[in-house]
Amino acid sequence: MRLHRNLVFTVIDSIKLIFNEGEYADKVVQKALKRDSRWGARDRKFVAETIYEMVRWKRLYNEIAGTKDHYSTENVWKNFAVFAILKGYKLPDWNQLQGVPERRIKGKFDELQKIRVFKESIPDWLDELGIKELGEKHWSKEIDALNMQAEVILRTNTLRTNKASLRKKLADEGIETVFIDGYTDALKLVERTNVFKTKCFSDGLFEVQDASSQLVAEFLDVKPGMRVIDTCAGAGGKTLHLSALMENKGQIIATDIYESKLKKLKIRTRRAGAHNITTKVLDSSKVIKKMKNSADRVLIDAPCSGIGVLKRNPDSKWKLQPKFVENIIKTQAEILESYSQLVKVGGKMVYATCSILPSENEKQVKLFIKNNPNFEIIKDRKVSPYKSGFDGFYMAQLIKNH
Repeated sequence: MRLHRNLVFTVIDSIKLIFNEGEYADKVVQKALKRDSRWGARDRKFVAETIYEMVRWKRLYNEIAGTKDHYSTENVWKNFAVFAILKGYKLPDWNQLQGVPERRIKGKFDELQKIRVFKESIPDWLDELGIKELGEKHWSKEIDALNMQAEVILRTNTLRTNKASLRKKLADEGIETVFIDGYTDALKLVERTNVFKTKCFSDGLFEVQDASSQLVAEFLDVKPGMRVIDTCAGAGGKTLHLSALMENKGQIIATDIYESKLKKLKIRTRRAGAHNITTKVLDSSKVIKKMKNSADRVLIDAPCSGIGVLKRNPDSKWKLQPKFVENIIKTQAEILESYSQLVKVGGKMVYATCSILPSENEKQVKLFIKNNPNFEIIKDRKVSPYKSGFDGFYMAQLIKNH
């Protein structure tokens, strides 16, 4: 494919928004794709994937282009030239791409493959943290996997259809999917496309949800008729899954400190046909007190560093700071202490994160049990991006004995 001027200019403008204005890559991509309604699927794919690639490989491209971390228009073009050469594009005869040193770019790329912070395009502090937490060999494998492009995975909404039927209906709309071994309701797209424009989506037949994330609700071991509290529900991907697993029977209380996220969940519940979900904003400690010792099941999908989902949020590598990771570990411990009070005796709780760091995962659970001997761990599961090919997750199932 040759490079088209209007597509490349859209990419250049988008990169400046991400790195100069601090905007989130996914929001910038959404905006970029609305820039020209005449673009076909291939054009849109080029714009989205190129923006993400330039964000993902920011440090590597900076080092090769000699642009450091300054995102003037000229420097963004230099980084784009590195991207284009490494991807094998033929450079057009544009003013912005004159005198690009192709051989030097390729030579510098080969040279930098020996240094992990450049090869994997990560900040020094993140590399040091990964080595400290996981050991060099394990960390190298994980960060390599986290630099792969995330696949698009759908979760069948079993309140409305089944996996085989959904697959057929998507095929009728020209979207090919495959089953994934070991994932009950998941379908993987064979080729990336905008699934939100399908009739299947508007009919509430599926949600877009990574395969690893789909394991969390199942791990909670819910049954129809139970009282379940999802404490950090957000926009409710896992809440909706719980509703389907409970066959719309019983009660799910979805709570969050952000009312705006719960409003999105309400819209999604209507589309999904999930009728057993109510929402509650956690705007005071009274809300938690009222629900104390009342739940058969509690899900704590805790806020975390998000290191396990870097493949779908590559700009997090550059937004994340060491201080944030330190603080989030303290927040997780506080959340565990507070929300565990909602579980009734004999009830179960799942603590989950989309991180691969032991300090956010098994060490948190170990500390919690030490301080709360009335809980014991039944089982836990670590999902490795390197081994699974999907997002990195951790989940621990605990029971309240007395």
